Amino acid sequence: MDQNRLRWASRRGMLELDLLLTTFVERGYAEAGPENQARFELLLACEDQDLFGWLMGRTEAPDADLRAIVAVVLDVCRAAP
Repeated sequence: MDQNRLRWASRRGMLELDLLLTTFVERGYAEAGPENQARFELLLACEDQDLFGWLMGRTEAPDADLRAIVAVVLDVCRAAP
C-alpha cells in the first residue's frame, strides 16, 4: 500500500488512534520491513474499539502478529519527538 493510502487508512474516528497510526506511517512504516508492513496493514483492517484497547494497553490483541505490530507502533510513537 502506498504512503497516501496508508495515511488515509490511518485516519480513524478517534483522535488517539489518528495520532498513533499516522505517526507510525510517517516515522516508522518505511523502515519497518516487509513483515511488519504487512502486519500494519492487517492492523488497519481491525475495528477501532479493538485498536484503541490494544494501543492503550487495556487489552491484548488475540493474534501474535497483531501483538508484535502494536509493540512496534508504540515503540515508534514513544521515540517520536
